[in-house]
Amino acid sequence: MKRVSIKDIARIAGVSVATVSYVLNKKEGNRISETTKEKILEVAETINYTPNKMAKSLKTNKSRLIGLILADISNDFYSTIARNIENEAMKLGYTLLIGSSDENPEKFKKLIELFSEQQVDGMIVAPVVHSDSILGKLIKEEYPVVTIDRYLNNLDIPGIMINNREISEQICEFLVSKNFEEIIYIGYDTELPHLLDREKGFDKCMESSGIACEKILVGLENITREVQNGIEKVIKIGSRKRALYFSSNKLAVAGLGYLIKHNIHVPNDISVIAFDETEAYTVFQTEITYVKQPLEEMAAEAVKILDNQIDNYIPSGKKVIFPAKLIEKKSVQ
Repeated sequence: MKRVSIKDIARIAGVSVATVSYVLNKKEGNRISETTKEKILEVAETINYTPNKMAKSLKTNKSRLIGLILADISNDFYSTIARNIENEAMKLGYTLLIGSSDENPEKFKKLIELFSEQQVDGMIVAPVVHSDSILGKLIKEEYPVVTIDRYLNNLDIPGIMINNREISEQICEFLVSKNFEEIIYIGYDTELPHLLDREKGFDKCMESSGIACEKILVGLENITREVQNGIEKVIKIGSRKRALYFSSNKLAVAGLGYLIKHNIHVPNDISVIAFDETEAYTVFQTEITYVKQPLEEMAAEAVKILDNQIDNYIPSGKKVIFPAKLIEKKSVQ
């Protein structure tokens, strides 16, 4: 016989999984009405719901579980964040449940529901496009949630991020100082605010530079093909002194693959600068100049803020912005 879950209760009661989880764990906020609470408890009793939790969790009304939803766990950037968050969570006695949304809003929503069903005490998430609605419900229901790396413009959610626009301007200023004849930005055609901030930083710097610039914007699918096709079109124009600025390590890896395949040497033929570290850079002959994000500090702050929310929920849209750092190697001359 199939085990009854809080998802079944939510469906019958006509409320969200998060609301059911909060009522059953006696952690509900003032915004959940008495009528809704009574309905949820009545449904739970009617369908013989039995929570599958450890005895300690039953006594403390806490599962000691944290949900972590990342955009792409296969990416070195996110896998490193996950490891750091796990380390910080364990220090406070939490176990981490990890999911990867693959930039899919429907999968993101299902992971939110799954973690709610598992009765996690709170979540750390990297939002995807069109995830405003599901995250808005969590905030409305006073569910502890913190964003990491990314943010959403129209939701007041505590978040951890870097100074994307400012560091992008610094990158461009650094490249401008090298007297390139053309600087090419390779980024995403996206609505994600943190990536748009990087593009805006590039635009602002280039407007007053007097240097020719080009932008190659690709979708989240077929990244390798689109990046390589874009670079090929630009390089065919001539033999100017050029620099490629990749706004993520995934884009950089795709671009470097093209340069290797076509025997284009860095930095003699073209200079390269990229966001974030990745082990993939180590197979490239030239050390890549990159932007380093303080991942350990970001992870520690995210867990700290979430833990404070879990212990004493206080609605807050506090944003903590860490400075990123440009690490100069040998790929720019």
